[in-house]
Amino acid sequence: MTRIAGMASNRGRNLMHVADIAPGGAEFAVVLTNDADAPVLEKAAERGVPTEVVEREEGESRQEHEARVNDALAEYEFDLVCLDGYMRILSDAFLGVQPTTLNVHPSLLPSFPGMDAWGDALAADVSVSGCTVHVVTDATDAEGEIIESEVDGGPVVTQEPVPVYEGDDEDTLAERILYQGEFAAYPRAVRWFAEGNVHIDYEAGEVTVDSDTAEQLPERHVETADRDTELRYGENPHQDAAVYVDNTCEEASVVGAPQRNEGAKGMSYNNYNDTDAALGMVKEFDEPACAVIKHTNPAGCATADTLADAYERALSTDAKSAFGGIVALNRTCDAATADKVVDSFKEVVVAPGYTDDALDVLTEKKNLRVLDVGEFGDEYEPLTQKDLVGGRLIQERDDQTLSAEDLEVVTEREPTDEQIESMLFAWQTIKHVKSNAILFATGTETVGVGAGQVSRVDAVEIATMKADRDADGKSAEGAVMASDAFFPFPDGIEKAAEAGIEAVIQPGGSVNDEDVIEAADENDIAMVMTGQRCFRHD
Repeated sequence: MTRIAGMASNRGRNLMHVADIAPGGAEFAVVLTNDADAPVLEKAAERGVPTEVVEREEGESRQEHEARVNDALAEYEFDLVCLDGYMRILSDAFLGVQPTTLNVHPSLLPSFPGMDAWGDALAADVSVSGCTVHVVTDATDAEGEIIESEVDGGPVVTQEPVPVYEGDDEDTLAERILYQGEFAAYPRAVRWFAEGNVHIDYEAGEVTVDSDTAEQLPERHVETADRDTELRYGENPHQDAAVYVDNTCEEASVVGAPQRNEGAKGMSYNNYNDTDAALGMVKEFDEPACAVIKHTNPAGCATADTLADAYERALSTDAKSAFGGIVALNRTCDAATADKVVDSFKEVVVAPGYTDDALDVLTEKKNLRVLDVGEFGDEYEPLTQKDLVGGRLIQERDDQTLSAEDLEVVTEREPTDEQIESMLFAWQTIKHVKSNAILFATGTETVGVGAGQVSRVDAVEIATMKADRDADGKSAEGAVMASDAFFPFPDGIEKAAEAGIEAVIQPGGSVNDEDVIEAADENDIAMVMTGQRCFRHD
């Protein structure tokens, strides 16, 4: 366990923040101040941290004072020294005998070193400032006099950018840098040291951090985005919202996509969310494909020889639920497809282009948003992310694509070639259905979808109900069933058999796999296992 000696001259808010969250399991051995009235003494005592006071006496040299600081710290065991507003320049009298010493400076060094970093940043009219955690090095000469050019000049461990806004003064900027910058950067640096990930080359003046250079999931996640559009409201009218654009993204996206019907209402928060989900689904397929989305779940999806047929088959899965939904296409929208799209109310249609005739048809609908994302191309965003209260989840995108060779047949009955084709279509589609997810398909079109259930068997029953009640000209009888995760019990298979399902694709991996396979055999159902699941929780 890494133990810290903290040193502050005032409130020591960074030290107390580090004490409260204990990054990497680090804890304080002692907090020392050079001011007997420093508020940090009370704050440290509240946390059960021992404290020391070593004030500089009149006429005492820098080195003499530091020798007494060393004496005060001698009875404590610690591996790291963390400064926080310690209003003394340290020399080798201290640095030469203590372990690595860190300081946090309220600017992005080497810009604006010294005592008035906030004012210097404002005077320079910068739009971004921030903070720097750096290793403290000796900035004094042999007589203990300060060498100004070497103050705040130690090797940089980590930095955190913070925006500067119009109207900021030193107080508002200082508070933002503390809470948005220093409270992020200092614990990060302490954690890296606690985990033994930091290597300091004093001669080169460089710090390296193990795994901080990983391209996909580095130790730090740093990003910025520019506000593209203020929305009328968020998910609900009482919530403010805006769209921020990542100008480095090259993949076809709904963000910034032009609306081809300029008189229509602008996109809403929910429109963006649903249209992004719909676009992601049709990108899965090489054949002409259509997805009809409602609340980020597919009401239907299909591929066909023509775009118009794909739309018709997707819509017929659940035309009732498709009312007011989103239509996504993976080909240039032609007039034949446009004629079918406008036959019922839709909020948005998104495609990689439109013929003039298709636009003539679509723009007759006053409030149908017609988004043109341009050609899909080969660009691909490899990560997805979701903000949490207090953090962020980041993961690799689910880009799995299965072939027939990836499927393990586990039942006595073998699936037909047609069933395998349908299973593979169903697997690519169910990746975009909220968990727990069940999807019925025939050929390369959906028949029924059971989405977002807390019970898998309930999802089977809903998919059955949707197929038998809401699908037009379709039935669960003879269809295949896809499940995004394993069946924990045989009941899901038994319900599927009652509905007429003849083949199942699922990951497998349950402790009850043998019972599930037995249920499939008893009901003459072919079953394959993929060995991998495709949960989608948001």
